[in-house]
Amino acid sequence: MQSITPLNRRDFIRTSGGTAAAVVAGTLAAPAILRGATPTAEPVRIGHIGVGVRGTLLLGAASSNPGCKIVAVCDVYQPHLRKAAEAANNPDVKSYNDYHDLLNDPKVEAVVIATPDHWHEAMVLDAIAAGKDVYCEKGWTTSVAAAKRMRAAIKKAGTVFQLGHQGRQLAAADVARKMLLDGAIGEVTLVNLGRFFNGTPEHPPWRWYGSYGNFIRPDPQQVIKELDWERWLGPAPKIDFNERHFWHWRCYFPYGTGQAGDLLSHEMDLVQSVLRYGIPDTCTTHAHNAFWKDDREAPDTWLSSYVFEKPNCSVTFEGCMNSRRQQTPEFIGRNGRLIFSEIGQNASLFETYADGPAYRPARYPQPQPDFFFTPGREHRKPDHFTDFLNCVRTRGKTQCNEEEAFIEAATLLMSFESFRLKRMVRWDATREEIV
Repeated sequence: MQSITPLNRRDFIRTSGGTAAAVVAGTLAAPAILRGATPTAEPVRIGHIGVGVRGTLLLGAASSNPGCKIVAVCDVYQPHLRKAAEAANNPDVKSYNDYHDLLNDPKVEAVVIATPDHWHEAMVLDAIAAGKDVYCEKGWTTSVAAAKRMRAAIKKAGTVFQLGHQGRQLAAADVARKMLLDGAIGEVTLVNLGRFFNGTPEHPPWRWYGSYGNFIRPDPQQVIKELDWERWLGPAPKIDFNERHFWHWRCYFPYGTGQAGDLLSHEMDLVQSVLRYGIPDTCTTHAHNAFWKDDREAPDTWLSSYVFEKPNCSVTFEGCMNSRRQQTPEFIGRNGRLIFSEIGQNASLFETYADGPAYRPARYPQPQPDFFFTPGREHRKPDHFTDFLNCVRTRGKTQCNEEEAFIEAATLLMSFESFRLKRMVRWDATREEIV
């Protein structure tokens, strides 16, 4: 996952001449205005719950955003809590070990939840009950029943809610959507997605300590002294302290859904942003640990195939932690292909190609794009966190609100349930259940 602050992105394929720029100038993108009324000048007072790997990045985004003020931080691991207090850009920030104490702080207007997924439901529901607006990291939850409960509570209370799919801040999906609706590549029947990562025995996937790419292992004896292990486990099965579960929780199913909730959810959220098809009708997943033979439960290879029956569109996701190959989102139509520049949450550019071979040997002329999108001033949107802050002040709907969060949760859980049950699963739209 990447920070929601502006990122450096690699160019996909450089185009020459002024043709692409002229075409872009004529496209219709998302309006540059923000939702709702003009926000007040008073910063939103934020409390951060969970300031580990992802939470640290969100804390950095908030501490530099003039639209908010960090007034409280909470974590069950003291080094994380101390680091967060120092980075909060507020000498009066309060530090809490128990998130209930943070929710009881009258200065906190809204919370940012960046804990392992198994905690999301309890924290979201408790925050709503405490009258706080909520920004919660993806994947939203580990069960459809939990997603239903959260959605209902948000609607009943009128809570402003944002799910952390920061790709929603990019205009590329809006422009691509209009082009596809206008028939730029013909009827779209197939979308290819993928997430790839390679490593070494010293630097294996998902095995970092405290921040992305940090493989320096802290002393376990010191960790347990500074960690409230029982509180970290929370609703998960009670086990003795296990440093690998604490640091590498995405590898173990009591705390999340593996690649489904981490990587696939980002890619499928881009598909939702572009096509707006909602929850797929069916999903088939095959997954196993093909390479990393450690004690991880979550497979390193994750292959999911979705079908949207009414629009006659299939979506494939390839997750492989044994390759540096890149499969950026590719929408395939009868007359051509639309290919994004980066993984789902960073997909800021795209190109279109006429129908033809995706690859030709080097001695033959290579396919050339007939359109290249790069955002201009007319495509500006508020970043994902600023969108949340604006809506807290205006009481507007965020760009990844509870309805979009429910679609995300059902979609990723279809993939997880298909893996768990070892069969195709179907979404029952009437009962809102996976069957």
